[in-house]
Amino acid sequence: MIQGHCLSLVVLKRTGSKNMKLRGHTDNIRALLIDSTGRYCLSGSSDSMIRLWDLGQQRCVHSYAVHTDSVWALASTPSFGHVYSGGRDQSVYLTDLSTRESVLLCTNEHPILQLSLQDDTIWVATTDSSVYGWPAEGQTPQKVFQKGGSFLAGNLSFSRARASLEGSAPVPVYKEPSFTIPGVPAIVQHEIMNNRRHVLTKDTVGSVKLWEITRGAVIEDFGKVSFDDKKKELFEMVSIPAWFTMDARLGCLSVHLDTPQCFSAEIYAVDLNVTGAQEDLKINLAHETLRGLLVHWSKRRPKLGQHSLSNGDSSIGKDVSLKNLPHPRSDVDDGSENHANNVLPSFEFSTVSPPSIITESSSGGPWRKRITDLDGTEDDLPWWCVDCAENGRFPKENTKCGFYLHPAEGSPAPNITQGKLSAPRILRVLKVANYVVEKLVLEKPLDGSPDSTFAMGLTSGTSALDSSSRPGLKPWQKLKPSVEILCNNQVLSPEMSLATVRTYIWKKPEDLILNYRVVQSR
Repeated sequence: MIQGHCLSLVVLKRTGSKNMKLRGHTDNIRALLIDSTGRYCLSGSSDSMIRLWDLGQQRCVHSYAVHTDSVWALASTPSFGHVYSGGRDQSVYLTDLSTRESVLLCTNEHPILQLSLQDDTIWVATTDSSVYGWPAEGQTPQKVFQKGGSFLAGNLSFSRARASLEGSAPVPVYKEPSFTIPGVPAIVQHEIMNNRRHVLTKDTVGSVKLWEITRGAVIEDFGKVSFDDKKKELFEMVSIPAWFTMDARLGCLSVHLDTPQCFSAEIYAVDLNVTGAQEDLKINLAHETLRGLLVHWSKRRPKLGQHSLSNGDSSIGKDVSLKNLPHPRSDVDDGSENHANNVLPSFEFSTVSPPSIITESSSGGPWRKRITDLDGTEDDLPWWCVDCAENGRFPKENTKCGFYLHPAEGSPAPNITQGKLSAPRILRVLKVANYVVEKLVLEKPLDGSPDSTFAMGLTSGTSALDSSSRPGLKPWQKLKPSVEILCNNQVLSPEMSLATVRTYIWKKPEDLILNYRVVQSR
């Protein structure tokens, strides 16, 4: 067990008491090797030193100063007579543990993370995504020393650093690797865009790309451009709840979904270019994403009846059901089976390079599978994911926005509401303007809804502005005024949502206040 600068060995008994503590390194220990007999141990540290320990005598036998920076990786020959070491200085050294003779085997362009000796090849993994195989003469390492360039390893860390500064740095034995396993450049920077569907990334080679999270695919490669400039260029004044979290610690994008927060984001189907979608049809992003991820699992899963909830309340996502979209009758009459298998284009994941699902099994251990490898027998998927993907059921988050609607200062328009109104956060300002027009033109709302609800003109397929075609209207009611909606004395774009207005225009924790005024018709 590593404890900071010390190496502590713990006896694996019920007591768990410490058997010994070995001191010697002056910085964190980063790598360990123990020989097959269990007597000797090698340690590499951030103090740039390699130390050989005799565990029987509980002391340091030798110290080797061959690196100029932290030692992060160690690999030994089968006899434990020679050690290959690498680290932050991007160099791999071969050291004879008995004679202290050392040689610079090769240098890399990136810091070295792992070493693995296989026959006569030392495999090197660096902070780059590729893996390199260098000649090592693992069976007969003395052949490497015969090529020249060896030196005697010091026993103090500054001795190697001083030699490097004095210009006596060794020359690597090998210039090029024997094998290269190319990898995909790792992602080192990312930014979630405001629409909560796109993510901008930058990789180790400087390439900037735009990803669509709901499809797990790159939709545009901008090449080697400024990440910050491209982020500013792609900025959208939209406000969507954060329905997922993300990290790139593994060099790739990892998206985390947690219930019920992931079900808080909705978007209009027309904004996803869904063909034939009704104007007011809402899509829950997490719901459709889960259906896209589990479509192969759903197709292969034995149909034993619908999954039932074991606890909690949930409601069927009627707004996002594919039955609301124009499909052939045969596509929608088969119930939940076809519902689970039909995926909207914006949520279709690639089968060529499919993403993987990582979750915890019932026994507590994590497991990982590509979505195309799911065979339908996996019973360890979280129940809420299964119920969402198969039955369209998921927890309903509060997606409403409360606000007040008053005439603008100096406007002769009458006050048409009393009290606070409520509407979906994604409702567009255009709908608010339509509502105001409807209230101004007609003596009462078309469906008789009270002022305290915001149902007027939102669920009907007929536009509120189309009042001139309605029978029985008085002449003055056929005049259609043009209305502007304002917030903080700023005229709002009709395409803005209430959430966007609240985030970027209102900017206050109190309930949103909107104003309206009648302007000359264009």
